[in-house]
Amino acid sequence: MADILLIAGLSGAGRSLAADDLEDLGWFVVDNMPTELIDKVVEIASVGSKLSKLALVVGTPTAQLGVVEVLKNLRKGTHKIRLLYLDATTAELVKRYGATRRKHPLANENLGVEQAIAQERVMLEPVKGEADLVIDTSNLTVHQLKTKIGELFSGDQQVDTMQVSVVSFGYKHGLPTDVDLVFDVRFLPNPHWDEKLRPLTGRDAAVVDYVMSQELSHKFLAVLFNMLRVLLPAYKAEGKSYLTIAIGCTGGHHRSVVIAEQISDWLTENGQQPRVTHRDILRDDSGH
Repeated sequence: MADILLIAGLSGAGRSLAADDLEDLGWFVVDNMPTELIDKVVEIASVGSKLSKLALVVGTPTAQLGVVEVLKNLRKGTHKIRLLYLDATTAELVKRYGATRRKHPLANENLGVEQAIAQERVMLEPVKGEADLVIDTSNLTVHQLKTKIGELFSGDQQVDTMQVSVVSFGYKHGLPTDVDLVFDVRFLPNPHWDEKLRPLTGRDAAVVDYVMSQELSHKFLAVLFNMLRVLLPAYKAEGKSYLTIAIGCTGGHHRSVVIAEQISDWLTENGQQPRVTHRDILRDDSGH
């Protein structure tokens, strides 16, 4: 059984970079892949081939529309089939096109870059809806993307294991777009208003003690853990490969970090190997 990864997403969001990173990890990568040939390439890979890890980067926005039907057919087979979708904000994509002076594939004399991106976003919405994993590259450097790809596709996960990630974030820095479940913990007392705790983060023992001394924190986690006991096996039974749980507070420094770590500990105790990211822990925490 081969591991087949299709890579789609917005133009300029980093599909080729992701492909290069996968190649460094030992994947056999085909870039700019026409959807009409995907079935044939997968067939070749499965008949007497040593291509156990095959990544296919789907080409133009128009070509990507065929991915939905291709996925339906591939998932009837015995291979492990996943779709990775690369996304980014319009503002970031406009900036990237301005820096590289490349032309957006949908842009023309009547359609500027921003309008072309908006059109492509709408066009590819059905493809994004089929994705097993969405990565928003807006705030990722080339090196951070490489690290993320390495964590997700380095091959250290068992084929039938759902990868669970937990991310903390601050609402004032924007809601993460590449997550599945979002929980708002701004109802908990905020350590920011304690001058001794303000410069610390949710990784410091004093902040952990403050947040976890609240009865409401324990009530919330008890309800959440009961929910996850139902959701995790259900998602896995449906064939979901990735699950990302996001925990948000105001700045992403204190409450969300503590709760995210609590969730990670619980997942570990229950047989998972969660990956934890604190997206905004190093950002400026002023402006409350």
